[in-house]
Amino acid sequence: MRIGFGLPVSGTWATPERVGRVAVAAEREGYDSLWSFQRLYVGAEQEIDPFYRSVLDPLVALGYTAALTTTIRLGVAVINLPFLSPAYLAKQVASLDVLSGGRVDLGLGTGWSEAEFTAAGASGERRAARTREFVAVLRSLWRDDVSAFAGEFYTVPPGRMLPRPVQEGGVPILLGGSVPAALRRAGEIADGWVSRSAHDLTQIAKDIELVRAGAEKAGSDPDLLRIVCRGALFRPGREILNGSWEKIREDVAWLGTQGVTEIFYDLNFDPSIASLDADPDAAEERALDILHNLTPRGLS
Repeated sequence: MRIGFGLPVSGTWATPERVGRVAVAAEREGYDSLWSFQRLYVGAEQEIDPFYRSVLDPLVALGYTAALTTTIRLGVAVINLPFLSPAYLAKQVASLDVLSGGRVDLGLGTGWSEAEFTAAGASGERRAARTREFVAVLRSLWRDDVSAFAGEFYTVPPGRMLPRPVQEGGVPILLGGSVPAALRRAGEIADGWVSRSAHDLTQIAKDIELVRAGAEKAGSDPDLLRIVCRGALFRPGREILNGSWEKIREDVAWLGTQGVTEIFYDLNFDPSIASLDADPDAAEERALDILHNLTPRGLS
């Protein structure tokens, strides 16, 4: 099981200094990856969890982190694809992959906030079909000698986008989603699936089976899929990934038996750390304590 850690991207602890200290500490402690997420806009009257109210841009945060680290992978879980053109995102992510030396993982979602759709000038209609085209455009721009695409939602005239990603075949694409159709689609057209913060982890084995079924339908090897679990630690009302260090390690091992191949501990969903009311110094101290006590070296 690969173990990653969530960057400080939400709330008062999301400062340059703290992003740097957490990133460097995670790499030093042997973590495999660092992760960000996207929250674009919050409506004035929108009822939303406190950790969504102030969030750094995910790719900018990863670009900053790339300059401070050398080996640890850099992932986003997730960017909502309706808010961007695939060509623009392809250029951003390819550039990040080049500048980081081939360390990027791209998670894609379809969004859920009406305020964000409106602010981005995006449509929430036919998200499944839009996702398929978006992924196809990314693949073409990263892989083909001459790229071209003519679809219902996106059109790319024949041409080239350089530089290409360092990683052969392009940056790995992970799809989010929790309904059966989205889970099967992740296995069918992506390199894997990433769970959301509120996912019912007690049922994750059933969800993974749907992801694997999608790969089998597409004629791909389901054993090659990456199954990434966002480990929102100490989430109220949930037993898994809650409790003592030993209990959390046992939960991680159990998730591995359910089909999870990677997990990253994400503290951005802990109000005591990531809200606008949290003490940033106390948040960082707690986060670094968790990072040290759950180091992958302690799981070996």
